[in-house]
Amino acid sequence: MTPDATTDTAVLGTPFTFPGGATVKNRLVKAAMSEQLASPAHAPTAELERLYGRWARGGVGLSITGNVMVDRRSIGEPLNVVVEDERDVDGLRRWAAAAKGDDTTAIVQINHPGRQTMTGLSELAVAPSAVQLKMGGAFARPRALTVPEIEEIVWRFAQTAKIVVAAGFDGVQIHAAHGYLISQFLSPRTNVRTDEWGGDASRRRRFLLEVTRAVREAIGPDRILSIKLNSADFQRGGFTEEESLAVIEQLDGERVDLLEISGGTYESPAMSDGGTSASTAEREAFFLEFARRVRDVTTVPLLVTGGFRSAAGMAGAIDGGATDMVGLARPLALEPDLPAALVRDREARSTFELKTIGVKKLDAIADLWWTQHQIHRLGAGREPDPRYGPRRAVLGALRRDGASILRRKRGG
Repeated sequence: MTPDATTDTAVLGTPFTFPGGATVKNRLVKAAMSEQLASPAHAPTAELERLYGRWARGGVGLSITGNVMVDRRSIGEPLNVVVEDERDVDGLRRWAAAAKGDDTTAIVQINHPGRQTMTGLSELAVAPSAVQLKMGGAFARPRALTVPEIEEIVWRFAQTAKIVVAAGFDGVQIHAAHGYLISQFLSPRTNVRTDEWGGDASRRRRFLLEVTRAVREAIGPDRILSIKLNSADFQRGGFTEEESLAVIEQLDGERVDLLEISGGTYESPAMSDGGTSASTAEREAFFLEFARRVRDVTTVPLLVTGGFRSAAGMAGAIDGGATDMVGLARPLALEPDLPAALVRDREARSTFELKTIGVKKLDAIADLWWTQHQIHRLGAGREPDPRYGPRRAVLGALRRDGASILRRKRGG
């Protein structure tokens, strides 16, 4: 179905029930973005409470947090929240309560960075194999995980999931995309092991399956279990669409409630570069075409994030069968009330545009820091500032962090 001026957008406001029984109030999802609002000790903060409370009041049906790390020895960014035990459970409870305001459903994205940790940031830079990112010296050189360490990380994902659900969140999303650890296990570029955790496509997907099963066991049958998975890495010799479809087909029997389709890695960031072709941009979403192929191999409900701007485009994607839910990320940094507007007004659309300055090496930095600035305003209890331009974002980042900004990447 191609959306046009007559597209019925009422579907955006309809509830959706997941296979496990949980129901969300509408089809609009606040997708994961890196907030960088944890305390220096990686605990939840009042800023995160204000931020997610604001998004809840904006009318979103499902809210997914930015990635929460499962091991404080291995983090992706300096101010990630880490949950590996119950030391911060009171803060987690307050964060969950705020995120679930206005009948919003809220889940925590749980993650391990693997090799995608900046040089000097983590005590442990580990990966399936000792394959370093080809991004100069910005990222640490990883060592290959031992089998006992792999088994411990599986346990850590389950432990983090159990804690956040006990604190009041409605479930979790396992981050298996964007080149983080699970994605590294899936890719033949980064997993060159020859043991039971690598060597062929079946063994490369074992880590994801073990994590999925452990997390489901930890959170119980009725909590939401989502997985974020790459359609492809968009790199020669990497994780392909055909392999992704095979993984999804196997996940069909693993009691997964929601599958989010994404793509790319830090080395090839399709998740944030505006899509991979003009045709996908015309359909308002980066990964819709692949999502249609996914329908042939799974009954798991789908979430597509990226590129959506109009109520008609979002409703058309749902009515056309490509997706069950629509994810919004950067537009919500500027327009936190957008979900309510989209549900209320068939003519509603986001005014968000990609924030660039015309210098290729700095465009991703400009967009990242512009988004981070708006998120931090919301976390401080202020409204977004549409007058704040991407050049100011780059200059501000240079003043704060100097050349180290070139190492900063978005997690989510």
